[in-house]
Amino acid sequence: MGKNERYLARVDGRILRALSHPLRVRILELLREDGPATASGLAKRAGESSGTTSWHLRQLAEAGLVTEDVERGNRRDRWWKALHEGDQMRARDFIGDPELAGPFSAYAHTMIERRYAAEAQFVAEVRDWADEWIDNVAFHDSPLSLTPDETAALSDEILEVIGRYRRPEKDGDTQVRVHWAAFPRRSRPERP
Repeated sequence: MGKNERYLARVDGRILRALSHPLRVRILELLREDGPATASGLAKRAGESSGTTSWHLRQLAEAGLVTEDVERGNRRDRWWKALHEGDQMRARDFIGDPELAGPFSAYAHTMIERRYAAEAQFVAEVRDWADEWIDNVAFHDSPLSLTPDETAALSDEILEVIGRYRRPEKDGDTQVRVHWAAFPRRSRPERP
């Protein structure tokens, strides 16, 4: 098992179907970022009913993404926790399957929206952060000319670097969100 495989769920068809609902993605995100929670606690943060979040938690559990946190709560007050810190997937595994192309598109669009929301939230709050954070936050967008193999190698190297920084939380830490994507862009048509 590779270093990142312990921390990342390898998305298959079963997991993809579970993640094709935006509320499930949001619930999983809350559990991954804020730690274990009850269905009612998640409901308050997501603006949903506890019955709805309970049902979606069971769907995520069936897909192997969350589990009951048996160290907390009781039969009446069930706590849930995420089993992985993130997901990894390849579009190739889904786009050729008519039954999975739709769930793949729904999940991918939800993830892009969640990434945008996280960055937009930071930008809205940037003045509230200490200078040491403002000075060290980076937004990076670079067009590169690469082959498909070079793009895969770049992604693998970035994931290795992220893996080197993965460690248990220590006093003084702040959660940092890291987004990574590498994808081709159609060239602009020639002008006449």
